[in-house]
Amino acid sequence: QVQLVESGGGLVQAGGSLRLSCRASGIILISDVMGWYRQAPGKQRELVATITIGGSANYADSVKGRFTISRDNAVRTVYLQMDSLKPEDTAVYYCNVRRTAWDKDYWGQGTQVTVSS
Repeated sequence: QVQLVESGGGLVQAGGSLRLSCRASGIILISDVMGWYRQAPGKQRELVATITIGGSANYADSVKGRFTISRDNAVRTVYLQMDSLKPEDTAVYYCNVRRTAWDKDYWGQGTQVTVSS
């Protein structure tokens, strides 16, 4: 079982920055992919960025060049550095561990990010 605890959300003006953190408890497998998703009001949850244990990252087109995902395997933590934030980045951001070996997802409780114009 994996439990995820996110932190770092908040309110920021457009153009500002925030850094999200997500620490996992439990065993993380070498094949697990960690990542961030977000869900805005009235919209479906969407992928923001993912990263493998080896550091290979994948980003949604909407955040490329503005967001950076990183991972510290020693402390089982994934980060999302968000720069040049836009009002359309406003959403609840969810941490995710995709256990590819079992085809199973683990989710955090979510953290609110609000970008004011």
